[in-house]
Amino acid sequence: MKGSILMLAGGGPAPGINTVISSVAKVFLRDGYRVIGLHDGYKNLFTDNPSTIDIDFEMADRVFSIGGSMLRMSRYKPADLEFKTNFFVKNNIKLLVTIGGDDTASTANRISKFLTDRKFPIQNIHVPKTIDNDLPLPEGQPTFGYQSAKQEGVRIGRTIYEDARTSGNWFVVSAMGREAGHLAFGIGAACHYPMIIIPEMFNKTKVTLEKITRLIISSIIKRKILGIAYGVAIVSEGVFHFMSDDEIESSGIQFTYDEHGHPELGTVSKAHIYNMLLQIRLKQLGLNVKSRPVEMGYELRCIAPTAWDLLYCSLLGIGVKKIYDDGLTGCMVSSDPTGDIFPLFLKDLEDGHGKVRTRMVTMDSQKAHMVFFDSIQYLTAADMDAAREYVKNPEEFDFMKILEW
Repeated sequence: MKGSILMLAGGGPAPGINTVISSVAKVFLRDGYRVIGLHDGYKNLFTDNPSTIDIDFEMADRVFSIGGSMLRMSRYKPADLEFKTNFFVKNNIKLLVTIGGDDTASTANRISKFLTDRKFPIQNIHVPKTIDNDLPLPEGQPTFGYQSAKQEGVRIGRTIYEDARTSGNWFVVSAMGREAGHLAFGIGAACHYPMIIIPEMFNKTKVTLEKITRLIISSIIKRKILGIAYGVAIVSEGVFHFMSDDEIESSGIQFTYDEHGHPELGTVSKAHIYNMLLQIRLKQLGLNVKSRPVEMGYELRCIAPTAWDLLYCSLLGIGVKKIYDDGLTGCMVSSDPTGDIFPLFLKDLEDGHGKVRTRMVTMDSQKAHMVFFDSIQYLTAADMDAAREYVKNPEEFDFMKILEW
């Protein structure tokens, strides 16, 4: 046997994890390596008795196309002082394969530096996983899982839009995305939602809950002018990343708090917050519009990967072997639109704090311009006279003025 490779998955689930695990396992087993899967991510890597599983061909073949992860996942981020080489030495590890998003990649970057500094002969290759699509891959190349999650989000989203049309109501959807708006943007644009709100829009003004509410009302009034009584607004949860604790607490929601005194946003529905503030403002304006909150996120993470991600994840998994055979380490595997594999070195992707940079939605792209200027619906200066039929001061809901564009 040539040695062992070790695989772990960090962060949250995404469609295609098992496809990557299967593809990596098959190509290395074929070449005579032992393949070890580590449960609980980095939480277990440096413990005395880590929970592991030996992956054979039958196991790899069985999980290839199913959702979830055969390896239990964890968001644990070990401190540098926890790093040690015991497990690597004991199991003759030649390669550490990490599967995850920006936090997992950042930790992989630190581990790679640790191993390199100690001249320890273990390669480390990262596979970019996240439905948030926020790892700094070349423009147009998604993280794996994003396309499948977006497709499921669109399936659900189209049903929500049909419900809005059927019932004559509005829905306010909150979509996952960490600090980036890719998922909300992709789902909203594909569903032709009349309002899409992502943190990247606020590139000239501060993000506040009050501005988010005004943007949704801008769309509601515009649709009224057009004779359309229904609609859907989708808001990325990433907007909260750019708000202060005081701004978040101003929502009036009763939060629990973490050990650092910050509101625990994961325990509440963001859609409920958006919708509650919307209803309060609509009543103040005397607008009789029903709206309902919908949270979209967890139901997207463990679906079976679509054909797109099945192929993409297979290429990434097999690509790990190519990069390994090239003798490279401390890098992320990437596959361009033609299917060619190339490495992205983690040291080139980090910010000044050693953390892998977050890829945000590019607001000056043609795609963003077409969606925000030609697809979604909102009040502009040309609508002010017509809008006064519904509100006294329609200038307050002028889309361009709200964002200071």
